[in-house]
Amino acid sequence: MKLTQEHEEIRRTIQRFIAQEINPHVDEWEKAEIFPAHEVFKKMGKLGLLGLNKPVEFGGMGLDLSYGAVLAETLGEIDCAGIPMAIGVQTDMATPALAERGSDALRREFLAPAISGDMVACLGVSEVGSGSDVASVKTTARKDGDDYVINGGKMWTTNGTQADFCVVLANTSEGAPHRNKSLIVVPMKTKGVEVAKKIRKIGMNASDTAQLFFDEVRVPQRYRIGEEGKGFIYQMEQFQVERLWGALNAGGALLRIIDKTIEYARERKAFGRTILDNQWVQFKLAEYKTEVEALRSLCYRAVDVVVDRGDATELASMAKLKAGRLMREVTDGCLQFWGGMGYVWESPVSRAYRDHRLPSIGGGADEVMMQIISKFMGTFPKNN
Repeated sequence: MKLTQEHEEIRRTIQRFIAQEINPHVDEWEKAEIFPAHEVFKKMGKLGLLGLNKPVEFGGMGLDLSYGAVLAETLGEIDCAGIPMAIGVQTDMATPALAERGSDALRREFLAPAISGDMVACLGVSEVGSGSDVASVKTTARKDGDDYVINGGKMWTTNGTQADFCVVLANTSEGAPHRNKSLIVVPMKTKGVEVAKKIRKIGMNASDTAQLFFDEVRVPQRYRIGEEGKGFIYQMEQFQVERLWGALNAGGALLRIIDKTIEYARERKAFGRTILDNQWVQFKLAEYKTEVEALRSLCYRAVDVVVDRGDATELASMAKLKAGRLMREVTDGCLQFWGGMGYVWESPVSRAYRDHRLPSIGGGADEVMMQIISKFMGTFPKNN
């Protein structure tokens, strides 16, 4: 994919925003274990950054996914991974199905304010006993007149303590697990919605993560996204975009941590020379950068497929698998080159080491990605 001048102008806008509005506050937000999502998202909304590839009639810019890819990648320049993840939930995890499948009325009520930054979105899929196995979610939504009445709970919900609405995957019938689910928009102030607790994590600290309970939560059936019973399919489509977003963001973040490691290794001395003077360090960093550039090429190949309205599920799964593995390998290797400073809590490489352990788990674990790829290869047993 050849990026245009328009792509690069958007990248520069994002870089200025990060330098002026986010990075100066990251340490403070990391310590607080939360960032002001409404404030940050409103500023991004005014710049048009929350709706790059969303419909123009609801406040978006109507561009293709390649512009969203530039956003995802450039957000890797933020000095932590939690804030990019929270932004990604708003733009590419909780809202794609709403943008593609929601009614006009539903999009006016929820998508438009998400694009402008007036509302914060979250996604309710994972549960205490159901993470990567989406088909096994237990939350239910029974019909009662013109409403759904929702009972159950969700876990690992990014933006959950600050969100204005949650896109919830729930069982709306007793049918087969892949055909009995629907995606439903649930305003967080609805009676019966409870933020049970804010979850402490080993990384991604500036991003708030919540456990949610739903107790007889009543919402109108018109808040359902698309057709009833198609929620599993819609969520799989969202996952394609989410996983590709994560891999693109990983590419930008890993290039940044490699550059920071080069800077530090050029200054740090041991046995009469800098760490960077060691051929092993030079070669290992060269290897890391080569791997990251290969990941970026895979990502943009997948973006091309999506832009052409093709199925990028296999490529997106490969990209997410590779990104998760590289985030673990590269941050661990770079931390070693920082020596004792790498083990200090406040150092950028230790933060990256903690933050970047998540992508091999969240949004579908590595093992699930390999299962998906195996199915495309025709090697996965058909009875599973």
